[in-house]
Amino acid sequence: MPLPVPRVQRWLWLLAGFLSLGLGVVGIVTPLLPTVPLVLLAAWCFSKGSARWEAWLLAHPRFGPMVREWRASHAVPRRAKWFATLMMAASCAMAWWRAPLWAALLAGLICLSVATWLWRLPDAQT
Repeated sequence: MPLPVPRVQRWLWLLAGFLSLGLGVVGIVTPLLPTVPLVLLAAWCFSKGSARWEAWLLAHPRFGPMVREWRASHAVPRRAKWFATLMMAASCAMAWWRAPLWAALLAGLICLSVATWLWRLPDAQT
């Protein structure tokens, strides 16, 4: 049986979960914020802080399936891989156009690393 989480720690996990989920929702319409990793982070934080909020997120019609699939097989749907790669490419193109050279190079390196990691994951069945 797991030890109870201290109250302050529980509230910090909940706060981190809500912040991650909020940023993930904003990321749906903002190219530079990655929705799926932030929702996965929220699920992890909720698992540490509140079984009720974790269950709510797992039952959510939009976010629940991606969290359950990730937990079951660390798989990502091919459509999500393509969408993420295209959004990263668009973000890097904007960085090359508007940002200083060092920032554009850093953004390109980070996006290339994330895309490489993402495409090495198995494809989800959904």
